[in-house]
Amino acid sequence: MFATFAPSHPRPLHPLHSILLAFLFPLFLGALVSDIAYWRTMEIQWANFASWLNAGGLLGGGFALLWAFVNLFGGHARGDRRPVFYFVVVLATWVVGFINALVHAKDAWATMPEALYMSAIAAALALVATWIGFSGFHAKEY
Repeated sequence: MFATFAPSHPRPLHPLHSILLAFLFPLFLGALVSDIAYWRTMEIQWANFASWLNAGGLLGGGFALLWAFVNLFGGHARGDRRPVFYFVVVLATWVVGFINALVHAKDAWATMPEALYMSAIAAALALVATWIGFSGFHAKEY
């Protein structure tokens, strides 16, 4: 007689997707901190650390991006733009991180201040992507 409707709460991330997404923010944040340390001290090893941390963020972020791409074609509700928004933010993070890797490929003395700016943008985007991913903002059903 009375129809009951269950609220459509988004499901949490798949555990493997969570692990991949968990790499994104700490590694890009570490690259930013290393770039700040290099900017303050001009010790070349800090630029090397930033380059390696950025490469690690690209590796983990690439797999998270692949998983987000697969989720685009999953069973989410028609007209739901949340998985698209999540994918776009993860893609933007990866693209900025890739450009940052190209900047870090230059001589250490030539990377400043572009590397610092790109690391800050990548870390901010990674924070947003991680926030969206772990907040249940996506609507993928498992």
